[in-house]
Amino acid sequence: MTPLLKKVLDEVYKLRPEEQDAIAAVILEELEDEQQWQEAFAESQDKLAQLARKVRADIKTGRIKNMGIDEL
Repeated sequence: MTPLLKKVLDEVYKLRPEEQDAIAAVILEELEDEQQWQEAFAESQDKLAQLARKVRADIKTGRIKNMGIDEL
């Protein structure tokens, strides 16, 4: 456990049980969101690689035009 996490938990232990539960719920929600993000990112790697290959091919064949923001 890191020193910062230990410090936080020491402070949380001082709170009423209801407050501890509220903080625990927030932490669990954040951890679940992070897990979902990691899974979504991992699952998208093939699609991203496929899109990158298509863009490189489009650039190579001249199907993509380099434009500035004012030209959109």
